[in-house]
Amino acid sequence: MQVRASHILVKDRALAERLYAELKKGANFAELARRYSTCPSKSKGGDLGFFGEGQMVKEFEKEAFRLSPGSISRPVHTQFGWHIIKRTGTKE
Repeated sequence: MQVRASHILVKDRALAERLYAELKKGANFAELARRYSTCPSKSKGGDLGFFGEGQMVKEFEKEAFRLSPGSISRPVHTQFGWHIIKRTGTKE
């Protein structure tokens, strides 16, 4: 199985928590990704495309696969910083 996900990557937890709160109030995920993310994927609204197990760092992958389609994670810490992940699709 593969999942499709978008993310917002920031360096500090406080900013990640603030962005998560904005998303919960209805902010547009892609717009926040374009404005705040430090990942090159920000130009695509944070879209990372489809990926399978073993292709992402463990903490990120575990959360992306756990989410149901359309849902958004609380901030997740990895070696790259703080991610807010949105699962956008699934395929076998």
